[in-house]
Amino acid sequence: MEKKENSLIKISSISELHSLLQLPGPLHPLVSLIDNEKMSLKEDWAGRSFMFNFYKISYKYSTSGKMGYGQGYYDFNEGGMMFTAPGQILSPEENAEYCGYTLLIHPDFIRNYPLAQNIKKLGFFSYDTNEALHLSDQEKKIMQGLLNSIKNELNTAIDEVSQDVIISYTEVLLNYSNRFYKRQFITRKAVNNDLLSTMEKVLEDYFNDQKTLTTGLPTVDFLASELNLSPHYLSDMLRNLTGQNAQQHIHGKLIEKAKEYLTGTNFSVSEVAYALGFEHPQSFNKLFKKKTDQTPLGYRQLFN
Repeated sequence: MEKKENSLIKISSISELHSLLQLPGPLHPLVSLIDNEKMSLKEDWAGRSFMFNFYKISYKYSTSGKMGYGQGYYDFNEGGMMFTAPGQILSPEENAEYCGYTLLIHPDFIRNYPLAQNIKKLGFFSYDTNEALHLSDQEKKIMQGLLNSIKNELNTAIDEVSQDVIISYTEVLLNYSNRFYKRQFITRKAVNNDLLSTMEKVLEDYFNDQKTLTTGLPTVDFLASELNLSPHYLSDMLRNLTGQNAQQHIHGKLIEKAKEYLTGTNFSVSEVAYALGFEHPQSFNKLFKKKTDQTPLGYRQLFN
């Protein structure tokens, strides 16, 4: 029984999810817009984790106060959005009573459209639940309008242009989502500056404690874990704040530490590379030359 409660349930079709949520069958097999208030998970599936084989875009708002997710209680409380790509693991929110809609899109629905590739470039489909998009009242009206347009189209008799129309509305919705996330990075600038300072300290401690000798080079996944963020959110936040993603920040710290070794020790270039966590000195030489337009040895000679 314990094994059943903790096992992962894979949902391959939208119709299958409708049945799980005790809803009537979808109006279209590859796309559906669900009223969140009408969802009701079967009791014997409670406490289980799920993996969907389709995209999930949720717009939710609470009728009883602040939203129950997000980076603390910042920005706006009028509503929030979450985005999930196929293959991600989800856990239902316990005792959650949110109004709004959930848009489900199977990859086959967009396969022959540019959206099939463009949607994979949107980092927020890999954000964690606590990195939800919070909407202002005006932003909420825009999203509600687009979701209502999709709803109306689904309720209209399906014809040869229905797919084009629904995909067009979805593309506009995702473009607005991208814009609103960029706004959110701006309104959270003070909070994000604190995260940047914490990240810098994490990197500094990593090198000072010589974790590179046992663990190797610091990774984006490591930094994100230390900051309780998803890797994609961390990189997008840093790119909006500093113009550089997380990997570029790691490289910057590596070069900074490399310069300290090259000017403050008698380590050979190979020893510097190993001290920084590189398995091969050639990789270190290549990165250093790319970032400084000089070889490590050439940089050292400037100070001798």
